[in-house]
Amino acid sequence: MTPLLLLLLLGPVAADITDGNSEHLKREHSLIKPYQGVGSSSMPLWDFQGSTILTSQYVRLTPDERSKGGSIWNHQPCFLKDWEMHVHFKVHGAGKKNLHGDGIALWYTRDRLVSGPVFGSKDNFHGLAIFLDTYPNDEATERVFPYISVMVNNGSLSYDHSKDGRWTELAGCTADFRNRDHDTFLAVRYSRGRLTVMTDLEDKNEWKNCIDITGVRLPTGYYFGASAGTGDLSDNHDIISMKLFQLMVEHTPEEENIDWTKIEPSVNFLKSPKDNVDDPTGNFRSGPLTGWRVFLLLLCALLGIIVCAVVGAVVFQKRQERNKRFY
Repeated sequence: MTPLLLLLLLGPVAADITDGNSEHLKREHSLIKPYQGVGSSSMPLWDFQGSTILTSQYVRLTPDERSKGGSIWNHQPCFLKDWEMHVHFKVHGAGKKNLHGDGIALWYTRDRLVSGPVFGSKDNFHGLAIFLDTYPNDEATERVFPYISVMVNNGSLSYDHSKDGRWTELAGCTADFRNRDHDTFLAVRYSRGRLTVMTDLEDKNEWKNCIDITGVRLPTGYYFGASAGTGDLSDNHDIISMKLFQLMVEHTPEEENIDWTKIEPSVNFLKSPKDNVDDPTGNFRSGPLTGWRVFLLLLCALLGIIVCAVVGAVVFQKRQERNKRFY
């Protein structure tokens, strides 16, 4: 009974990713070929800065050169409560094993076109970031790179490059997307507090689950963008397309009455970064349990006490009956 309960409460359920041909494509938030403005420093609906260049085939955020940073940002704030973004991207370069970096970041944030140290964009941001990290800065990590991770920030958290964002990561997965000779895709879905990230990296036209978490609160009115950065090591970081789809989801009257532009980016039951304890082995141990984890532990303990009480009562009764036979 207890394992079944835990499975029902903890087991992730894969989200239904759109087929990419939906009539709900929002062109005002999408970057699709053929691009307009090739050879210029701007394009309709999108701005870019830094090392970013626009060609007829891709938007190159950084060339395969050291110490570069670039980004591209949508002009229009997004007021959709439920959405899904498909990103066609390519990370490639001449660097061999562990001699390339740093990666791409996909953003849904309050501020746009602000360069900084986090994959070419600002730190202490407000909103959502998905990091496609290609280089392990933490030599003691047991992660296998490239690695995709998710972070939600209300401006109070700083991304720690030296630990590859371990302190502030919500969830992540290994994803071998670098130097592929076929197209690579990533889908980000946000609906009713559930955030799902899936990948299509094997040239099989199939989505593979990477991240699936609930309790995420994101406001409307933020901007979509992508950025990339290089340091002592480098790669070409290319965006081929970004397609945003509106998800048709019914909300309760209470949810409809909320001013979604005033919501603070947050995650329910998120433990504080200080709860992650550095381990001498290079791993991180979870700190104090919070929220639903405590609830589950208490529930399991209560069920265990009830079972023990029932078993004890049965054993006690049988002993009483057996003792009566001797008198």
